[in-house]
Amino acid sequence: MSQFFYIHPDNPQPRLIRQACELINDGEVVVYPTDSGYSIGCQLDNKIALEQICRIRDIGKEHNFTLMCRDMSELSLYARVDNQAFRTIKNNTPGPYTFILKATKDVPKRVQNPKKKTIGIRVPDNAIALALLEELGAPLMSSTLILPGNDFAESDPEEIRDRLEKQVGLIIHGGYLGEQPTTVVDMSEGDVELVRRGSGDPSVFGL
Repeated sequence: MSQFFYIHPDNPQPRLIRQACELINDGEVVVYPTDSGYSIGCQLDNKIALEQICRIRDIGKEHNFTLMCRDMSELSLYARVDNQAFRTIKNNTPGPYTFILKATKDVPKRVQNPKKKTIGIRVPDNAIALALLEELGAPLMSSTLILPGNDFAESDPEEIRDRLEKQVGLIIHGGYLGEQPTTVVDMSEGDVELVRRGSGDPSVFGL
């Protein structure tokens, strides 16, 4: 049975944020709010938790997983990016975009795309997500919470609880959110390619 925290969307309670991070560090899978629906995440190095996320979402190893980062300072540690791409990303973060980039050796191979050796990088514009990342001091291995058979991100924490309370360690109720997932932009080969049109405006990248 998962824990269910009500966390204020604008002023997250530090005590609950600390408790949530303790659960994540203990290996639990967490459902948490972002600026584009709810995401599901775990500690970056936790193989068992990652496998649980794959089962819940019914996705394989070829899926583009995302590192949810607190700010741009973590970008160069986990992704290879040139100056032009860095400026483009910086100008559009935090925000509802996921950037696909070549992964560095600090990214576990099991979360990289096996063929392209890429990883998604994202800085969310959500107070709860940013508070979690600040307290953790490390990125969250994440994926948009799109359940099998659905096309949109989960937006209702009560419905998420009904579906997943026996499959995750923690669900954070941070309000009722929009259903649009992030806009995904692939910058791994130098050019900018639109992978998924979502809540972020792709025209800012000339797409």
